[in-house]
Amino acid sequence: MTASQPRIAFLASPSADAQQALQALVALHGQHEPDAADVLVALGGDGFMLQTLHRHGGLGKPVFGMKLGAVGFLMNHYRTADLLARIEAAEPAVLRPLEMIALTESGASVGSLAYNEVSLLRQTRQAAHLAIDLNGKPRLDELICDGVMVATPAGSTAYNYSASGPILPLGSRVIALTPIAAFRPRRWRGALLKADTEVRFRVLDPYKRPVSATADSHEVRDIVEVTIRESGERTVTLLFDPEHNLEERILSEQFVT
Repeated sequence: MTASQPRIAFLASPSADAQQALQALVALHGQHEPDAADVLVALGGDGFMLQTLHRHGGLGKPVFGMKLGAVGFLMNHYRTADLLARIEAAEPAVLRPLEMIALTESGASVGSLAYNEVSLLRQTRQAAHLAIDLNGKPRLDELICDGVMVATPAGSTAYNYSASGPILPLGSRVIALTPIAAFRPRRWRGALLKADTEVRFRVLDPYKRPVSATADSHEVRDIVEVTIRESGERTVTLLFDPEHNLEERILSEQFVT
């Protein structure tokens, strides 16, 4: 990315506001394909930011998001003025996703990345019965619950927090293991794990009590086992205005009353 005029790829959600902003910004700054750009500018909400990371994260280009959606925790405020100066002054936040490998009843193996969380959820009215292994060692023989998740620091303020999981500082190299409506053991509230921990969930009764696994928005149904580990290769860099950086935002969430 050059200091004077970075090549920008503008990407927008389908919403009317985002599409209107896309036209205005392309008219001001031009448009480049993502693989030829120095920086990607994502226009939308957090859901669209996650789509952008999944589609283009492999390019290794930094992403500057602007909020034009319902939720914008991963986004900056939207304004058209001074965009180039904002990008130049932006502070980076490096995120490392989780890698999920899900095995299904049919014998298929499905892999996916998750920048927020991997969640396992019951598919029917029947509670899920799960076993949890950490680094190949059994840690919980049976968890009876609506579900369970593993969340990254960036995702810890989202679904994880709504399930009473902990908020994790950015860069802490820690992940959260959080149950969703645990029935047995009733007092288990989850665990904090080193980021390089391999977490394996085994579905104890997959035919009577089917379970799905979701990595961000990618769902795999009728699973029998899920293995989750932090990616050793993939990282993405988000850019934030200094007064609104992600690390400060995550910290502030811990003091919301």
